[in-house]
Amino acid sequence: MKKNILVTGGAGYVGSHACRALHESGFTPVVYDNLCRGYRDFVKWGPLIEGDILDKSAMGLALENVKPVAVMHFAAYSHVGESMTSPEMYYHNNVMGTLSLLESMATAKLGNIVFSSSCAVYGGEHQAPLDESTVCAPDSTYGFSKLACEHLLRDFVRARGFSAVALRYFNAAGADPDGLVGEAHVPEPHLITNVLAVAANVDARNELRINGRDYPTPDGTCVRDFIHVADLASAHVKAIERILSSPERRFEAFNLGVGRGYSIEEVIAAAQKVTGCRIPSKYVERRPGDSPFLIGNAQKANRDLDWTPKYQSIEPMLEHAWKWMRSQTAREHTHVH
Repeated sequence: MKKNILVTGGAGYVGSHACRALHESGFTPVVYDNLCRGYRDFVKWGPLIEGDILDKSAMGLALENVKPVAVMHFAAYSHVGESMTSPEMYYHNNVMGTLSLLESMATAKLGNIVFSSSCAVYGGEHQAPLDESTVCAPDSTYGFSKLACEHLLRDFVRARGFSAVALRYFNAAGADPDGLVGEAHVPEPHLITNVLAVAANVDARNELRINGRDYPTPDGTCVRDFIHVADLASAHVKAIERILSSPERRFEAFNLGVGRGYSIEEVIAAAQKVTGCRIPSKYVERRPGDSPFLIGNAQKANRDLDWTPKYQSIEPMLEHAWKWMRSQTAREHTHVH
């Protein structure tokens, strides 16, 4: 009999890819999403329940009907810039939403959860690859909201006997290699999709705005560790399997990254090669909340989750994202005409 996993935010970018990975590993992903930033079209590998994580009665009913063996929690706002201008949105949705979910799970006597965290919990100006022992000092409200959720998880492990894994991933990139789902944020916070949007001339974007050129990095632009979304998805399945196979009730955090950084200028150069298009850019002011370097050490996940990223370089991430973007542009063009 297939085991059900309730996937909050499963109609979003990383959540939808995780649903495919769950399905292919023999689980049934049941998506719970209010669709405020997710897409009905992205729910392809199991049923959809429309609901908000802050709605305890709806969540309680979902847990009662689905009877999941675990919850995979993606439902959150994730735009660093937006979090700095609208902090109340992030504390309400991300932190209070997670608390509401955990309370609903405790009532349903379900204590297994994999949480979508972020490298934004580290913050600071670390230049060496970050490991899980690095001091957490977030630069952004988004990072603080994710760190607060991790503290909630720790407390529910201690006080309610939960078993929780927080996956701190670096910059999600790419799209499903088969082109089944991809990235479609509005507004779009991720660099690679914005770079490719200029290449594709989506929405008449004629140049990329680069936030800051005076960071203490080799070319003055921010350096990031990009991780393919399909690799993130496989790690979430490994985390679920670890929780379900272990009788120990504990909180664990794992970095998910490749361990190599690319600057914004390097990403643009690689994208020009992949797309064959010129990508003009313009420097603008720094964006509050951005760290100069974010590169991850994922040795703990390699060891304890038996997880290794399949895609180690930026090129396949760009190729898959480009394939997805072009397919969506072609589809929209067909609908218009």
